[in-house]
Formats: sequence, structure tokens, C-alpha cells
Amino acid sequence: MDTMMKGEDSEEVEIDLGDSSDPEEFEDGEEPQTLWKAQPSMEEEENIHTSTLVEISDTKPLINARDTRGINDCLKVTFEDVIAEPVSVRSGDRVWIWSNALFEVSRVWIYRIITVILAIPMSIIAGFFFAILSCFHIWMIGPCIQCALIGTRWLQSLWSIALSVVVAPLLRSAGKCCEGFSIHLAKE
Repeated sequence: MDTMMKGEDSEEVEIDLGDSSDPEEFEDGEEPQTLWKAQPSMEEEENIHTSTLVEISDTKPLINARDTRGINDCLKVTFEDVIAEPVSVRSGDRVWIWSNALFEVSRVWIYRIITVILAIPMSIIAGFFFAILSCFHIWMIGPCIQCALIGTRWLQSLWSIALSVVVAPLLRSAGKCCEGFSIHLAKE
């Protein structure tokens, strides 16, 4: 252990530089307290446990960002995107304000009602479909492709040799023949 002194009236601070993985016996049978980390209060301890549970939860990212890849960017529609009055033809201000409010309210609430009715069944159907598709790909398509690749390894080698022996020299020769040509564009 190293001991540090900071002036005459300051307290003595002990810093343990030993390896924590060494199974040493402690003086009082207790583990030494870490000096640089304060013990959390009861309120902080409860917040730590709840925040850890929330961070571990799979639903928190889904609630905050529901279209992270921007799949439905085309559906970001506002009232001004649908209804626009030119300067020459205008309705009353109250009509415009109420139309805007009713558009937004009806759009939001009708969407919510329809999702309550359709979201659960559609998510079950989509989950079932993608589960079957994944299973089919993992257990049938993937192994068949690997068998075909293993069985045609000789064909891949033959094709590679044919390209390097026949096609590459022909294309290289054609490139050397055409190397001397140049094209100049002039505007008349």
C-alpha cells in the first residue's frame, strides 16, 4: 500500500494498488472500500435498478424511435402538404384554422383506431410469415446452396482458369491495340 500526505492538516489517504484478482485476506475480514466512488443513496440506488431494467428492456428503443431506417418517410404528411390555398383564392381564417385542426385530429385518431383493430393481427401474421421464411431459408435454401457450391467447386476452378488463360489475354491485346486511338471533341 502506498500512503500519500497532502499538507499538515489534511487527512491521510490510502490507495491500494494491488491486483483485485489476487485472493488476499483482508485485515478485518472486510473488503476494502473504493475511495474514489461514493456509495449511492437509497433514492439513487432505486433509480439505478429501475434505469438498468429499462435499459435492458427491448421495448424502450421501440417506443422512442419507431422508424429508424426511414422506411415510411413518404407518410410524413401535414395539412399544408395536402391542402394549400394560393394567395389569390382564400377562405376565411376561422375556416382554415378549423380545417387544419380537424384534419390533424381525424388523421391521428382514425389511424389510432385502425391500428388498435389491425396492428395485433397483422403483427402476428407478419411474424408467422417471416418465421416460416427464415426457417425455410436457414434449413433448406442455405444448405442446398452450400451443397451446390461444394459440388461445383471444380467448375469454378475451370471457369477461373479459362478466364485467366483465354479471355484475359484477348482483352489485354484488344486494349493494347486500341491504346493508340484518341478522340478529340471540337465544337464547330
